[in-house]
Amino acid sequence: MKRIIISSICIITIGALLIYNAPKVIEDNFVEKRSIFISYIELSEYLSNRSVDDSKRNIDLMIKNVKKLGFNEIILQVRSFCDAIYDSKIYPYSMMVSSSEGVSPGYDILEYFLDKAHKNGITLIAWINPYRVRNSSDISSISDKSPVYKYLKSDILYVSDGIYLNPSKEETRKLIVEGVEEIVKNYDVDGILFDDYFYPNNEIDRDDYNKYLQNNEYISKEQYNLNTVSMMIKEVHDVCTEREVLFGISPDGNMENNYNKVYADVKKWCSSDEYIDFIMPQVYYGFYNETKPFKEVIDEWESIIIDDDVKLYVALAFYKVGEVDKYAKSGKEEWLNNSDIIMREIIASRNLNKYQGFSLFRYDYIFNNSKHNEISVAEIENMKKVLN
Repeated sequence: MKRIIISSICIITIGALLIYNAPKVIEDNFVEKRSIFISYIELSEYLSNRSVDDSKRNIDLMIKNVKKLGFNEIILQVRSFCDAIYDSKIYPYSMMVSSSEGVSPGYDILEYFLDKAHKNGITLIAWINPYRVRNSSDISSISDKSPVYKYLKSDILYVSDGIYLNPSKEETRKLIVEGVEEIVKNYDVDGILFDDYFYPNNEIDRDDYNKYLQNNEYISKEQYNLNTVSMMIKEVHDVCTEREVLFGISPDGNMENNYNKVYADVKKWCSSDEYIDFIMPQVYYGFYNETKPFKEVIDEWESIIIDDDVKLYVALAFYKVGEVDKYAKSGKEEWLNNSDIIMREIIASRNLNKYQGFSLFRYDYIFNNSKHNEISVAEIENMKKVLN
């Protein structure tokens, strides 16, 4: 009986692969986007405090690895802490790619990435964290070359368990928009992406909200936060549209968190062509996640896309492969007991009517052998079956 059951499972799996294996092709010659996130963590490991030649060789290897696996896009973190990995007149060079903030690594990293990626037929999205300045409260790490140095003793910066720009300040919005404008004017990027970090908490701009109420009709603090972020998003989209560069958001996959914690009005953004060109929710859940099962979550995200101009990409959690998913409750061991979750999530995502592609977070978990385990190696081999 056990042999019969196993045979049945194999037949079902093979059938699914035959149906969904090829990249989705529709009338407009659509080609599935397959993206890899390269974060400041990879940049620090492979580029920081290295010679220019060694640093460039590591970039060459990253691009080679991405292409060899069958991917066609890199999502590169160009600003993680109010800094830059490129020659900027606004932001200092990132301490993640150099010895310290403001010190040049010896060449323009973004320009080199773009040149090598495009020569290999790989598009490149410039990934930005808009409000974050630091992960810690250490203000001494902010150099006088930083545009926020002059705000250290003002309410434009919020210092707690991290350091953040106050979203409701005009100075903040102007800095973010001008930073994006600098990139799209000077670099041939294929898109701009903001990640899921917006409001760090609901108190960061309480005084600004109270001042707002003195001269305007009442709205809740939560709605004020949502409106504040959307105002910035729209201005960034306008700048990108002028340069014919795509602009997208990779929000928290948990819809409630967007509205109750970080105040990202994703439903509004997906209902109009005024805010974003694509949405890439971080659906970092397994199929048996008790609170947020994968299939239900991707269906929910597709349902909020009202405007046909907004494209859907699904971000997947390769970093969870072979690990305990402690927030999944009864499904916490799913990533330990299976080596084909990413493969099946790609297949399931391809069934969405508005699907355009997927991305994996992040590079090191796929290509750094020191992070591999038996399950992740098998997961990569299974994933290859739906990439050919």
